[in-house]
Amino acid sequence: MTAAFILRRSAPDDFDTLGAIMFRAIREGDSPYTQAQRVAWMPQQNCGAVWAARLAEQVVVLGSQGDTPVGFMTLVGEGYIDFAYILPEARGQGLFPLLLDEIETCATHDGLTRLWTHASLMAQPAFARNGFSVVRHETIARAGQSLRRAEMEKSL
Repeated sequence: MTAAFILRRSAPDDFDTLGAIMFRAIREGDSPYTQAQRVAWMPQQNCGAVWAARLAEQVVVLGSQGDTPVGFMTLVGEGYIDFAYILPEARGQGLFPLLLDEIETCATHDGLTRLWTHASLMAQPAFARNGFSVVRHETIARAGQSLRRAEMEKSL
């Protein structure tokens, strides 16, 4: 069942909230990653000036249920989706394709012909359902843990 979501561009006042969404999305709920892998991936919540500067360089689409932010997706550079996170309690309700559609609209408006990302094991099915294909699988190391992910792409 699709819940009613409100989409909007994120503002700097939202950035710490987005860090909290990312933290909870990685650290809570069902996941193919172990708890040790999750902690290595996201040891603490992103916030502050460095986080704000990174987000300020991106198109950031925020999804809310009522007044409560529950997910976001970002676009940077030549079609790279840097972040795509949804709170555990909001997953499976149709927010991911709405966020992606808005990102695709922005990309097309900017003349881009391809979107790509490094998708976690958790995000790969959602990207695949929305037209992305795997370019290659890879494993990255973080804080002594190995994390599998895939580079994925979609032509626009």
